[in-house]
Amino acid sequence: MIAFVIYKAIMCAAVFLICLGAAAYATLWERKFAAFLQDRKGPSRAGWGGLLQPLADGVKMFMKEEIIPNVSNRALFILGPSLFMITAVVTSAVVPWAKPVNIGGHVYDMQITDINIGVIYLLGVASIGVYGIMIGGWASNNKFALLGAVRASSQMISYEIPMGFALIALIISSGGSLSLKTIVEGQDAGFANIIWQPLGFLIFFICALAETNRAPFDLPECETELVGGYHTEYSSMKLGLFLFAEYINMFISSAVIATLYFGGYNFPFAHELYAKLGLADGSVWISLIGFGALMTKIFGFICLFMWIRWTLPRFRYDQLMNLGWKTLLPLSLFNLALTVVIEFFRGNIHF
Repeated sequence: MIAFVIYKAIMCAAVFLICLGAAAYATLWERKFAAFLQDRKGPSRAGWGGLLQPLADGVKMFMKEEIIPNVSNRALFILGPSLFMITAVVTSAVVPWAKPVNIGGHVYDMQITDINIGVIYLLGVASIGVYGIMIGGWASNNKFALLGAVRASSQMISYEIPMGFALIALIISSGGSLSLKTIVEGQDAGFANIIWQPLGFLIFFICALAETNRAPFDLPECETELVGGYHTEYSSMKLGLFLFAEYINMFISSAVIATLYFGGYNFPFAHELYAKLGLADGSVWISLIGFGALMTKIFGFICLFMWIRWTLPRFRYDQLMNLGWKTLLPLSLFNLALTVVIEFFRGNIHF
């Protein structure tokens, strides 16, 4: 029992540090990436090549003056960014990061928890995250912040429905399990779910952009219309929590996409490679190689998120709603119906 508690504590700490480290250096990579697209250098003063820039930004946030408006609701004003940050981090609990490891005859999953409703857990926690934005925007007692919060909540409602239908189609085509670990293991043969669900992947990816408030779906914090959106009145570390949680959400969204549609820690010809290296199931090296494969996929999707942000213009709000309700929702229903028909003829569904 004590060993189990220690193992879970180590897993929680490791995943938490991975999320924080990835999000911190995603901020640096985005600035470098934007600089490359705009033919300039980007951050280069803090440390060699700007490697200490995330640390410098964190110290700057800590040193800023803490301002809470007199007309705000103090308790909710503090709760908003805290809730947004917590929900961003706890989403990582059901992501399988690598193959299980066998140490001393005991098998340890490289996952904080494997629950049989992992997909529903992801949707539920993502839905709670928007409450942090809504609470922060309302508690600020600022019209721009409130407008940003209302936009965030309506955007979440609009895009979570097609995302849910895309996930249902994925679950049907991958055997009916809601466990992310089972879904990843089902892609171990080298056939990733993207082969059976290309349209579902496209819908899920667009919805992930909207759920994480990334451009061109960053209407809740649209600085040209709403000053700073839902975090207009925030400063110091509370502003830092909002900004940092956005990058954690982007990292976790990339991990979920890689897990659901691209095999997670699996990759083509993995078994042949392990056999050639003489590695048996449960080996630490197999787990490390799989973790490296997953992080490579995550890095690729983070680059795609950033490329889209720095190349596409922002939607108008009516275009945002039209895309969600008039395009993605019918497409997701069509994809679900098509999946049911295909799986019926494959013999995986019986009426």
